[in-house]
Amino acid sequence: MGLGGSASTSRQTIAVDAMGGDNAPRQVVEGALLAADQYQVNILLVGRQEDIQRQLSVLSRSLPASVEIVDAREVVEMSDTAFSPLRRKRDSSIRVCANLVREGRADAFVSAGNTGATWMSAYRVLGMIEGVSRPALAAIVPRIGGHTLILDVGANVDSKPHHLREFAVMGHFYAQMVMGIQDPRVGLLSNGEEEGKGNELTKEVFNVLKATGLNFIGNAEGRDIYNGNADVIVCDGFIGNVVLKASEALAEMVKRSLREELTRSVMRKAGAFLARGAFDDLRKRIDYEEYGGAPLLGVKGGCIVCHGRSQAKAIKNAIRVAASFVENRIDEKIQNRIGELHSREQAGGILVSTL
Repeated sequence: MGLGGSASTSRQTIAVDAMGGDNAPRQVVEGALLAADQYQVNILLVGRQEDIQRQLSVLSRSLPASVEIVDAREVVEMSDTAFSPLRRKRDSSIRVCANLVREGRADAFVSAGNTGATWMSAYRVLGMIEGVSRPALAAIVPRIGGHTLILDVGANVDSKPHHLREFAVMGHFYAQMVMGIQDPRVGLLSNGEEEGKGNELTKEVFNVLKATGLNFIGNAEGRDIYNGNADVIVCDGFIGNVVLKASEALAEMVKRSLREELTRSVMRKAGAFLARGAFDDLRKRIDYEEYGGAPLLGVKGGCIVCHGRSQAKAIKNAIRVAASFVENRIDEKIQNRIGELHSREQAGGILVSTL
């Protein structure tokens, strides 16, 4: 899904973690080359130079003029701690990507590697926009008649009420700017729609969100993610990640089941052939690779976090999302609008402790 806004004449520079993910570096390098072929972007492929060159040879490709290799000698493994790029592996591809954005050599970075390490590198190296204390991963999922934005989907396993308040505010503005929804309906994910439902965190956040002035519709149940009752769903990263992974697994099951059922007989195969356009559209709607990755909202600059098992198509689309994020200055706009909200709340006599 692309971002809205007018086209820019300048090329965005995206740093890509070539060593991150289950299928790195092969699929990452291939995805970066696809992006270089299809989009007007400059790409910095960050990782061990010899490994990247080897993959170029396997793919029988030379390095395009818009792609440059930046050597990084260390790799953050999935088993490493989130602090590894900051302490033990400062020459890792994740840390070098973050450094490139901080130094202005890149506008944003993309990684399918260790999510915690990516989050921590962006948080500590790039820093937070004013008015936000924790970043949140924002995922767009298909629903009836459109899309729903869910955050957080994995950046923060444990969250406090004011963190979820920040997520709601960032989600509200992101839905306006990216999804084109003028007055997004914001729901709080819970196990029932009644105000008293949920755990202690949910109950406290409910009252906090009522005071924000957002279009808060109250508690949202799991079904509301897909039925169109809410535009933005807020939750902590533990719950959000479970929801996202379950949604991806369900989508994959639906695709495989349809394929099995439609090939059981000649008549079904004929019907599937006649309806192939509709099935292709459905496949694209529920395929997470079409969405590329989840933006880490709240940090300065752009950071797109991809699924660990991302293939080349997902990496290509994540680079597209990163370039659009930068082109539309999403981080700056969120900061400006949070500042405006802060001023309005102070003028209205509302006590604001974190925004």
